[in-house]
Amino acid sequence: MTNFLTDLFNLHNKGEEDKQKTLDNVKGNISFKGSNLWILACAIMVASVGLNVNSTAVIIGAMLISPLMGPIVGAGFALGIYDFILLKKSLIDLLIATIVSLIVATLYFYLSPFKEVQSELLSRTSPNIYDVLIAFFGGLAGVIAITRVEKGNPIPGVAIATALMPPLCTAGYGLATANWKFFLGALYLYSINCVFICIATYSIVKYLKYPASKVINIKHQKRVRYSVTAIVLLMLLPSAFFAFNLYKEHKFKQAADNFIEKEFVENGNTLVYKKIKYSVTSNIIELAFLKKVFTEPEIQQLNEKLKNTGLPNTKLLIRQNSSYNLESFKDDILNEVNKKDNALSEKDKSIALLEQKLSENLFDNKQLLSEINVFFPTINSVSVSIQNIAMYDSTRVSTVLIYNSNPKLSEADKDKLKNWMLKKLVVDNIEISETEK
Repeated sequence: MTNFLTDLFNLHNKGEEDKQKTLDNVKGNISFKGSNLWILACAIMVASVGLNVNSTAVIIGAMLISPLMGPIVGAGFALGIYDFILLKKSLIDLLIATIVSLIVATLYFYLSPFKEVQSELLSRTSPNIYDVLIAFFGGLAGVIAITRVEKGNPIPGVAIATALMPPLCTAGYGLATANWKFFLGALYLYSINCVFICIATYSIVKYLKYPASKVINIKHQKRVRYSVTAIVLLMLLPSAFFAFNLYKEHKFKQAADNFIEKEFVENGNTLVYKKIKYSVTSNIIELAFLKKVFTEPEIQQLNEKLKNTGLPNTKLLIRQNSSYNLESFKDDILNEVNKKDNALSEKDKSIALLEQKLSENLFDNKQLLSEINVFFPTINSVSVSIQNIAMYDSTRVSTVLIYNSNPKLSEADKDKLKNWMLKKLVVDNIEISETEK
């Protein structure tokens, strides 16, 4: 069993690329001069536009274009083989790429008339331990692929998963708008990605026993290992803290929703406004109701209940005309209603699009005819469509096949045609009708 498992997970097999050739390829992808720098600038511009318009597809495209992985992998290889000249070159090229990326992104966001914070931007400002795991295991997959003869599919996937470009663009947005929280958060996420891809590379290089570039004493080897450990801890501790805060925020919001459901909704009160604010020191739950008016003693009693429901350091504020500015109160409720209206509008659009597709012919009849003729050469025309069939007491949607055959198909052939079409079109039912012409 031990031999089987060892062989199963063994990377030292015939699929491994020649070590010197792999190293030469890695060295060739480090430099950021000429075309590589132009490609990087273009990728940064594409990613910035994607973040600006909140387009996930555009951001993914930019990550696939980006050549940023080169110097990071180069630094990992350099650490693994104790090639400090290669390490210095990799870090310098990575610094050049980072500075160029920040300049391009900052210029774009400074000149862009649209500076609203989108969800794709926000998601790159609060890194945590999960980003560390993504960077490490994504980098691990990428480096294993680099050391193989057949590179396979992991490389593009690693570029998307580890997401080096979006944090840099978000940092550029932070510089352009003087939002230092965004800048520092995004730059920290970028640093996490760089460091843990590098550590993953270092781990695989050591596991595959790449030969050292020169003889190095034990003291220097220990210094490299201690430095790697120190950097890992330096990156892990803040990300673990952020992950813990994220967990606490999730637990707080879950407990707050349960409290609102139990104390208000289940008692028949119509909730028209809800805002939950979480912070490390104090939390606020703001609510407003359609008709119900609470007295001060009732509000104090509800605040006392909060302490016994897993919501310490939380204050309940109930918006009522007597205690809040009426116009501000109305504006907040209207904003909530508008958000719901926008969500409904998007659903209405989706329904309309589905109805439009339903009314159109979704099948390539010409292609179907050529395939049907292989089994039923006497059929000379077909039309397949989705029909909305009206009856006296109801309506139903059905897939309909209309065909013409000369000579006509037998009943057995009709059954064969129906069964074949059911499997071909992957539908539950189909109605077949033969025309005279």
